[in-house]
Amino acid sequence: MEFVDQLNRKVFLKKTPSRIISLVPSQTELLVDLGLRENIVGITKFCVHPADLKNKKMIVGGTKKVNYNKIKSLNPDIIICNKEENTEKMVLELEKIAPVWISDVRTIDESILLITQLGEIFNVAKRASEITSSIKKKFSELRAIAQNSPKRKVLYIIWKDPYMAAGKNTFIDALLKANNFENILDSETTRYPEIREKEFNKADLVLLSTEPYPFRNSDVLKLSEKLEAEVKLVDGEYFSWYGSRLMRSMEYFKTFHKDGK
Repeated sequence: MEFVDQLNRKVFLKKTPSRIISLVPSQTELLVDLGLRENIVGITKFCVHPADLKNKKMIVGGTKKVNYNKIKSLNPDIIICNKEENTEKMVLELEKIAPVWISDVRTIDESILLITQLGEIFNVAKRASEITSSIKKKFSELRAIAQNSPKRKVLYIIWKDPYMAAGKNTFIDALLKANNFENILDSETTRYPEIREKEFNKADLVLLSTEPYPFRNSDVLKLSEKLEAEVKLVDGEYFSWYGSRLMRSMEYFKTFHKDGK
């Protein structure tokens, strides 16, 4: 069987895969939601959802570095990767072990395509369709609510020392747009640029993400004392995890727009 991944690479499979290694936390969660929990044999140390999975599946490493011998010992039928989270060097090594399917998600539509494609690969198209239908419905509801809220200029911070923010052409930016937020970073070339603190006040709202840097409420308080802009701590998983997480993300985002705020 021949499939094409999101980098337009041809992926050849002898059969419907029954032994899966996922090196992408958000896609591990998606695989479970697709009903494939028992087929997953290996995950990363960052695959924290569902919470009990790390106690039941072999941890093969992180998203940037893995133990190839462990992966080989699991005899996988397919390895799930992502262009942004995993490295090209890793993929080249992993292809010596099993077929590698790579996602590349920067928009909600690409996330829906990802779900659909994995549904076809693993012969769970009906469940995939249920998930995508739910996301589309919830996205439509969010858009209707967000459009009635004032448009706010937003800066989304993902790292500290140095500060780094999510720019254009990122999945985070797509979700900011879904919330009727205007990302103050307009460069199409630098996706996660460094940014100086003095530039924060160009935004009406500064969002500190809980991942990949673990910002906390104490960071919000410190910045709030310095800035004119409002500073808010947000759950980074809802803004950066694609796949089935979008069903829950849309519900989370509605809380940003209560009473039109």
